[in-house]
Amino acid sequence: MKKAIFTLAIGENPMYRASVASLEAYGKRVGADVIVSDKLHYPINVNNPKFDASPAWSEKLYITELLKDYDRVLYLDADMIVTPWARDIFEQYPDTDTVYMFNEGCYRDRSAQAEQINNVLGNVSWPKEDDMTVYYNSGMFLVSKETGLFDKASIEEMQKICNEVKFYDQTYINYLIRRDGIKSVGVEAGFNRMMLLGYEDYKKADFIHYSGRGYRQKVPMRELKYIIDYCDMFKDVLSKAEVIEYKQQAWHWYMLKQQRKTKLPIPLLSAVFGLFHPQHKY
Repeated sequence: MKKAIFTLAIGENPMYRASVASLEAYGKRVGADVIVSDKLHYPINVNNPKFDASPAWSEKLYITELLKDYDRVLYLDADMIVTPWARDIFEQYPDTDTVYMFNEGCYRDRSAQAEQINNVLGNVSWPKEDDMTVYYNSGMFLVSKETGLFDKASIEEMQKICNEVKFYDQTYINYLIRRDGIKSVGVEAGFNRMMLLGYEDYKKADFIHYSGRGYRQKVPMRELKYIIDYCDMFKDVLSKAEVIEYKQQAWHWYMLKQQRKTKLPIPLLSAVFGLFHPQHKY
C-alpha cells in the first residue's frame, strides 16, 4: 500500500520549515512519502469575503491528484507538529472506505456554517451528536481512494462558497461527506490536538495543531510558541546550532510582523521588544 503525507507550505515562515521536518521524521517511521505543495494548483478568487478566507485553502483539492498514485493520503496543515512519539495513524485507522477526521463540532457550535453552505449549494442533512452538529476540522484528515471523498468536488463549487461561508474549505469537505454519502469516523483528539481542548497535557498528543492563538499564552505570536515547542520536543535530534537558527528565524518573523503593523525599522523594534538570543525567555 502506497501512503503519502501532504501539506501546503508557501513562503518563508519558519513554522513551515519545522512542520515539514516533523512530517518527514514521521513519514520515515510509518513508511509514507511526504509531499509539500509550495504553489497553488487551484486558483480561486477570494474577493470581499464575509469571513477570513485564503485562496490557499482550495489546495486541499490537490489530494485528488495524489490519490491517482497513492492508496492513502494523510493531509496535515502546516501549523501542525507531528510529535516524535506520535502513533502510526495509518495502523490506528485502517479502514480504507472511511474518511477519518476530528469532530470539533463536539466543542464548538458549527450549525451556522452548515446553514451557510446549505444556502449556497443546496440543502443536505447534517447529523448531530449530543445535540451538537457533527463538523470535522480539516487541519488533519486521512483519506483513501475507496472513500470517493473528492470524486464530485469541484473548484467551481469552492468559488461559489469562498466569499460566503466561514472556513469555506473545511465546511465544503463536511458538506461533501453529507451530500455524497461518504463514510466518516471521528478520530481521537490526540490526532488533531487543538487549543479548544485547553492547555493541559497538549504536548503529549500525536499531532498538535497550532491554529488560532496556537497555545501561545504569554508568548506574543503563535510561530514563536510553535518553534519553542518544536525545539523542545525534538531536542534529542536537533543540534544547538539548529535550535538557535530556528529561534532566531522565528524572532525575525515576529519582528517583520511588527514592522508591517508599526512601519518602524526592525532595529528599533528589536530594541523596544528586546533583542532575541538563545537564552531569551521565549
